Amino acid sequence: MGTVSAKTTLEKGLEELESIVAPYGSALVAFSGGVDSSLALAISARALPKGKVLAVTSNNETYLPSELDLARDFAASLGVEHLVVNTRELDDPNYASNPTNRCYFCKSTLYSDLARIAGKKGYACVVDGANKDDEGDYRPGRKAAKELGVVSPLALAGVGKAEVRELARHLELPSWDKPALACLSSRFPYGQEITPEKLAQVARAEEFMRSRGYEQVRVRHHGEIARLEVGAQEMERAFAEREEISAELRAAGFLYVTLDLAGYTSGSLNAVLKQPGKKAKKILPVVG
Repeated sequence: MGTVSAKTTLEKGLEELESIVAPYGSALVAFSGGVDSSLALAISARALPKGKVLAVTSNNETYLPSELDLARDFAASLGVEHLVVNTRELDDPNYASNPTNRCYFCKSTLYSDLARIAGKKGYACVVDGANKDDEGDYRPGRKAAKELGVVSPLALAGVGKAEVRELARHLELPSWDKPALACLSSRFPYGQEITPEKLAQVARAEEFMRSRGYEQVRVRHHGEIARLEVGAQEMERAFAEREEISAELRAAGFLYVTLDLAGYTSGSLNAVLKQPGKKAKKILPVVG
């Protein structure tokens, strides 16, 4: 009986999400390949006529190369057209200087570009995968999304991260249990300039760790130091394999390699924002 009830609840949740998207008639979906944007894309594909959904992925230096093939495969499995663009966030000094509101400039660039593509190709709106929990976290990018009229069905329906995974599992989406994977710029302490070379270091290091089967991984870039975060259940293994890991991360360009004893912590570099008397740099847009 419990299973039937849960399924009914999930179906109602899906219907509510579809009812948010359906009135637009067509949609361009900002699609990173993570569980949130995958669910948003699946909902859009269910709610809208065939050929009226476009998935767009921004493939730039902040995106792990291995993720692109997964995104392509998923869009294809839904029968949705998939477009890959490069929004070149690093060209914006407001973004590359890595202030605390970095994500605002990233999302402002991304959603402005997607809105132009949507207008040119005749899609009625831009949809993203932001969920209810994102509204309560430190997410400067949400301000940009709201300014540009992005539709966030998950957030509008009050769907949080846990329910996102439940709905994705119910729809048998391959990403339903995929670990969270933020953009690679989140690996840098605020105020440390982000460059293509540094991003390549992080990408190589994290791709190596994933190739060895580590699921929850962050390589935080502290200049010459790589601070490796792995899931608590993978900590013992990482220590046992420290020689191989250290050698590869040094080959990626780091001089020192450390294993964070606290393990993986989402948004660990936001800790500086919570320290009394310490404020990381926030900047206003550069004009001209």
